[in-house]
Amino acid sequence: MCGRYSLDKEMDEILIRYKAINKANEYKPKREIYPTDEGLVVLENEEREIMYMKWGFLTSFSKRPIINARSETIFEKATFKDSFLNRRCIIPIDSYYEWENVDGKKIKRNIRIEGDSIFSLAGIYNIFKIGDEKHLAYVIITTNANKKISHIHERMPAILSKENEDIWLNSKENNVNVLKDMLKSYDGNFIIG
Repeated sequence: MCGRYSLDKEMDEILIRYKAINKANEYKPKREIYPTDEGLVVLENEEREIMYMKWGFLTSFSKRPIINARSETIFEKATFKDSFLNRRCIIPIDSYYEWENVDGKKIKRNIRIEGDSIFSLAGIYNIFKIGDEKHLAYVIITTNANKKISHIHERMPAILSKENEDIWLNSKENNVNVLKDMLKSYDGNFIIG
């Protein structure tokens, strides 16, 4: 699962990292982004752009927004299938948070990737209507945790390699096996605080 994350970097650094244009108006770095907050996402339309979207899909069957999609079943679920094929995005972050159970107490852990000041989570997005207004919302795709952090939580966000970012954002790529293959557990080194 991924229930909170951080993007505490300046916009210039984010734009350079993704070679994108800024479509987010008033951006402020945040040490903690919560579900239903607006977060930055990277999209590929006519050009690569960074914009704000709301974190969490609204559905008729859940009182709370859905914030994560499981990589193993994303193509089978009606809520996610069309977005998985046609509306993929990257969520830029510098760390995420997970709670470790230590002797019956929940300890908040900050998890970063060694050597990467900004890294990419695989996401999908969709358009939702609230009253007369339409808004864009995203979810973070999760996968099984790797051995290095499975003691903290059994799930982790699907972290894209830099080599896979262009393919993930390419809406013409619709080979399900190619896409799902990118959603494996990240195998690099983490810094856990």
